[in-house]
Amino acid sequence: MRLRRHGSRQDDATTHGIDLAPMLDFVLNLLIFFIITAVFVKEFGLMVSRPGGQIQTGGEGETSTSVQILSSGEIFIEDRVIDLRAVRANIERIHAVTPNKAVLIIADRDAPTGLLLEVVDQIHLGGVYDITFGTGR
Repeated sequence: MRLRRHGSRQDDATTHGIDLAPMLDFVLNLLIFFIITAVFVKEFGLMVSRPGGQIQTGGEGETSTSVQILSSGEIFIEDRVIDLRAVRANIERIHAVTPNKAVLIIADRDAPTGLLLEVVDQIHLGGVYDITFGTGR
C-alpha cells in the first residue's frame, strides 16, 4: 500500500518564511511608548562676559576696587595686605565712601579656590554684588 502525502506543493510554497507583520507592530508600539514617556532635559547655561583687554588699576575715575589673591594665600585690597576676616570691613568702608564701586578680584592661577570663594562671600556680606573676576600671572 502506498502512503499518501499530506498537502500539496502549492501549499508548501506559501507556508515557508516568517511573517514579520506582528513583530513590526510590536516594535512600532514600543517606539510610540518610548517617545511619549521620554523626558526631555533642558540644559541651563550661564552667560559669561570675559574681560577683554588690559586690567587698569589705580588712577582717577576708577570704578572698581581691586582685590588680589596670591598663590600663597595672601589677600591684597588696594595694595595693602589684609586678613580674610578684614575683607568685609574693608569692602564696607569702601562701599560707604563710593557706593557705585564694583569689585575686581584678580586671583593667581594657583590661588586656593576655597579662599577665593570665602573672599567672594565676604564681599557679598559687605554689600557689594557687582564682582568681576580676572587672573594674574
